[in-house]
Amino acid sequence: MYIIGFLAQAFFSARILFQWVLSEKAKKVVSPSIYWVLSILGSYLLFIYGWMRDDFSILLGQLISYYIYIWNLYEKRIWKRISTLIRVILAFTPVIAIIFAFHHGEEFIESFFRNEKVPLWLLIFGSIGQIIFTLRFVYQLIYSAKRKESMLPIGFWVISIIGSFTIISYGLFRLDPVLIIGQSAGLIAYCRNIIIARNEHKLHLNEDE
Repeated sequence: MYIIGFLAQAFFSARILFQWVLSEKAKKVVSPSIYWVLSILGSYLLFIYGWMRDDFSILLGQLISYYIYIWNLYEKRIWKRISTLIRVILAFTPVIAIIFAFHHGEEFIESFFRNEKVPLWLLIFGSIGQIIFTLRFVYQLIYSAKRKESMLPIGFWVISIIGSFTIISYGLFRLDPVLIIGQSAGLIAYCRNIIIARNEHKLHLNEDE
């Protein structure tokens, strides 16, 4: 179970590392295709980890962002280059999981909402953290859709920091090394992207003057 969780976080850490390095080279915040490829792979595995861990907050967080990753892959013209079989598996796995949950509602509720290891207050706290963290992709989707281009605006990184701290706190309560290590790894990159974005904005202001 932990192997799957750490592998998922490895994909997430790799995506931010690639994005950070490419942004430093470009001297502006970029949204590379590899970021979204690694995102969908990490999300798929973390969804499985959350299911095995009986952790609804993880499932919720991944469900919100999952199809936004696919939208960005489509915008980057990557999605259609993936084999049809893999696209079908990626697109329908969460749907099948939701259908399964509905058909086994009582068992699902017992495992995910009446879990002695995750009291209700902690489940709510973790879910809030996941929602905040995942809302960055909703913001990114709206921002990018308006500009018809996949972008990672400064607001994305601000929300990332807030959500990340909340999830780390939740991970500490749950003694979950996957969440603690995975979320901690990205904090420096989030802060650095904000600095790069601000420097880019100042540069544009100076050029306009």
